[in-house]
Amino acid sequence: MHSIHMRRGVFSAALVLAVTLSTAAFAQKKYDTGATDTEIKIGNIMPYSGPASAYGVIGKTEEAYFRKINAEGGINGRKITFISYDDAYSPPKTVEQARKLVESDEVLLIFQSLGTPPNSAIQKYMNSKKVPQLFVATGATKWDDPKNFPWTMGWQPNYQTESRIYAKYILKERPNAKIAILYQNDDYGKDYVKGLKDGLGAKATSMIVAEESYEVTQPTIDSNIVKLKSTDADVFFNVTTPKFAAQTIKKMNEIGWKPMHFLNNVSVSIGSVMKPAGFEASQGIISSNYYKDPTDPQWKDDPAMKAWNAFLDKYYPEANRTDSAVMYGYIVAQGLVHVLKACGDDLTRVNVMKQAANIKDFEPGGLLPGVKANTSATDFAPLSQLQLMRFKGESWELFGDVLSGDVSG
Repeated sequence: MHSIHMRRGVFSAALVLAVTLSTAAFAQKKYDTGATDTEIKIGNIMPYSGPASAYGVIGKTEEAYFRKINAEGGINGRKITFISYDDAYSPPKTVEQARKLVESDEVLLIFQSLGTPPNSAIQKYMNSKKVPQLFVATGATKWDDPKNFPWTMGWQPNYQTESRIYAKYILKERPNAKIAILYQNDDYGKDYVKGLKDGLGAKATSMIVAEESYEVTQPTIDSNIVKLKSTDADVFFNVTTPKFAAQTIKKMNEIGWKPMHFLNNVSVSIGSVMKPAGFEASQGIISSNYYKDPTDPQWKDDPAMKAWNAFLDKYYPEANRTDSAVMYGYIVAQGLVHVLKACGDDLTRVNVMKQAANIKDFEPGGLLPGVKANTSATDFAPLSQLQLMRFKGESWELFGDVLSGDVSG
């Protein structure tokens, strides 16, 4: 009898010990390659040289923001090591740099690699390696595909979302419009056109009277514009990158074609589009945005804008504050910090993606009022709201409500 009691006693003691151990294990820190008690290694790929080098300031802004975070004590006591490489916007080079970051630098994740072709080139690799390709710097719709690419996530409102917002506005303001479209003949251009058609719904076939595509290698799109004017369209959707956007505005002014003009948000730069095209020729053009324009006087006393300026004064004083890319980099860097903080002591790649897919009404400083980041396990598009704006005088003026690009909405 005595021995049974003994055994039972030993058994319950063992059970208590087992429970205690598992609780301790549960509270233990968990790391994947690239994270330790003191450090989190983040990889990044930017076009610091080549045709898209103007975007290099995004990487510089992010690097400066992480220096600020480190100076303030890091993320839950860990410092960020930010390793950023140049790919000159060349996909084969992107592949090379991604391999280097994952296999020799051993980063925890790659954050904000820039451009649609460069990210397309590494998407399969990142997913097969199960390394997060987080908050990529491109608005292509395909980054929101958690089922097929659970390790890739976008950040900014995607091109189809943006087009659907224009479609809503056209249906409301010009229900009988005749629409002409000019678009770049690649994934970026086609994404925008699809969004517009989805947004117009059943009316797309009757409303769209002309679609013209152009190649990036064309010296000019003047003939495309002349052709589109001949259709008598009274609404024009301009899906072009900055060089061609400026040409379009100029040519339309020259030949006296004055439809309601929608310009995609990737070409709203005053310095590289509106000014070269001529402010006179640019009046009344409609586009959209989701973050505060640093040149807009309405934000001069805004606390978020003051914080942005204070950050630049201290960590990136040489930044060009009229360049909206600096604001863009600042906002998305806050997004990464938010996710890493949420990971707590579980800095595994699985948990990084889990936290990235669990963002609720997050408002980094710099977004327009009412714009919030939200994700879920089935929604990998953090930002999906925009506000319309119209070019007036020498600047953009926001108007209307903050709109969402849901097809149903």
